[in-house]
Amino acid sequence: MTGNRERFPVKTLIGLRGGKPFKLKGSQMKIYEAQLQYSLVSEGVTAPLNFPAKIHQYMAGAFDKYPMQESFWVICLNQKNHPIMRAMASLGTATSALVNPAEIFRIAILANATGIAVAHNHPSGDPAPSRADINITRQLRECGSLMNIRLLDHIICGDQKSDPQGIGFYSFSEAGLV
Repeated sequence: MTGNRERFPVKTLIGLRGGKPFKLKGSQMKIYEAQLQYSLVSEGVTAPLNFPAKIHQYMAGAFDKYPMQESFWVICLNQKNHPIMRAMASLGTATSALVNPAEIFRIAILANATGIAVAHNHPSGDPAPSRADINITRQLRECGSLMNIRLLDHIICGDQKSDPQGIGFYSFSEAGLV
């Protein structure tokens, strides 16, 4: 910016007047700030997650803390499909997990991801998708397309013994739904 001209009145945007928070009819405004903190988890060469089996393998151990509840995870990827990070976006019940596309893509945006893969578990062990699983995958694909963040795959993790096909996971990409 040049001179004293401000494009946006910053003090108004952040809820300040004269350096102090202003009150609206007896209540004080609350202003929140998002932060991203990076911590090195592992070092070394990571393989790109360009096949459903690799994504399933990458998620090994993620569901161990809450094995009797569905948990929905986001895997953030760089341009070459190398994982940047993974984060649990939702912890649900034995039969469902509430998922909001805005929350999924907030994680991806904060991680500066160019693509994502998502994964969740079915505590029953049968990885067959439900109607809700199909709907959220469709929503994530559409949102990602609008935001130029590709949805690489949605993996449902189960176990080989409970899977009628004996694979242990279901890939929306392999089924042609991504």
